[in-house]
Amino acid sequence: MTKKDIILSAFLATTAALVGAIACGEYPVASLNRNPVGAGGSPSSGAGGSPSSGTGGESDPGSSGGSSTELPPNTATLPCKVLGDAGHECVSAHSTVRVIVPGYDGPLYQVQSDAGVLDIGSVDGYANAAAQDEFCTKSCVISIIYDQSGYGNHLTPAPRGSAKATPGLPVPADWLPVTINGRSVYGILIKPRYGYRAACNDCPYPDPSTIPSGVPVGDEPQTQYMISSQHDLLHGCCFDYGNAEITANNDGNGTMEAVYLGQGVIWGNGVGSGPWVMADMENGLFPGWENGSFKNISTNTPVNFDFVSAVVVGDTADKNDGKGRFAVYGGDANATTIKEMYDGIRPERPGYVPMQKQGSVILGIGGDNSNAAGGRFYEGVIALGAAEPEVVNALQVAISEAKYGQ
Repeated sequence: MTKKDIILSAFLATTAALVGAIACGEYPVASLNRNPVGAGGSPSSGAGGSPSSGTGGESDPGSSGGSSTELPPNTATLPCKVLGDAGHECVSAHSTVRVIVPGYDGPLYQVQSDAGVLDIGSVDGYANAAAQDEFCTKSCVISIIYDQSGYGNHLTPAPRGSAKATPGLPVPADWLPVTINGRSVYGILIKPRYGYRAACNDCPYPDPSTIPSGVPVGDEPQTQYMISSQHDLLHGCCFDYGNAEITANNDGNGTMEAVYLGQGVIWGNGVGSGPWVMADMENGLFPGWENGSFKNISTNTPVNFDFVSAVVVGDTADKNDGKGRFAVYGGDANATTIKEMYDGIRPERPGYVPMQKQGSVILGIGGDNSNAAGGRFYEGVIALGAAEPEVVNALQVAISEAKYGQ
């Protein structure tokens, strides 16, 4: 069996035991159906959208409420196809909007209400939001964001950490409606006190014996991106997606490396008034490093777009004559080009060369569970290796094909 198979088997076998005692609160899993539903959605498939089935599942790609023939076809190249073809395997992939990993046919996320839980699958590669609407007649929260990569890094409400001693809250499921290629779906709107985490000491997923699960550790290179927005950003620490500490504590400089979007709180900034794409490497938000500082980085310009592509590439300590390397990119998620905001040495401070990444995965919070930030999240990926600029450019073209807001 491959490591992915082992993780999936452990996930399915231990779900019942985990849901009763997770530190993040009681957010039980319904099912992880990795088999597509055949035409007609027979009850034996374990799908079909009935609350009693515990899953929103997949539906026949040829039908969605009788109107799918009127919708534009899904012709977008998937982000993890681009990265994978370039040798950068996706080891963490999350979206409540769409499928972003080729061949993935499991649920995208889970909603929970007083009536129970429901896994939300996909229709023609997009989230089956109609199943959520039918199930959530009252209030619902997003209790799990499933990892499409196969490594089991399923995001659940964040456990307590050194910066915030209380667990994070699950986001209400209907806070961020969005249109993508003619489909109505839901993103995730982070506000203070809300946030998610996976692969930490107190996280229910993946199985503790597999932590960290695929995500780079130490000075291993990685490529990360998220799709966000200039809207609903809050000036607090820290609206991140990416690699963080498994302890949920501040373990020092270089113990995390995640994508950040915002004004930089008390740390770095670019030119203009922001927002800027930066790398959160613990104890600092870095838009770059210039003249011995992370302030006023001359090449990092604001990303004032309704849908923002934010990319951070973390390379190894041997680059730039032993000073390490990281790169930051940002742009309009609907454009076919993305700007290189910075590509150079790592911060000239202790701990950042070499890096000491730990391999947990966070969304909407800092590595130490700082949760005073806010922002919009639509999708995000952690992939192995430092992608070259031409790969980042190809990734951006693929993202633009998704047609966010259209």
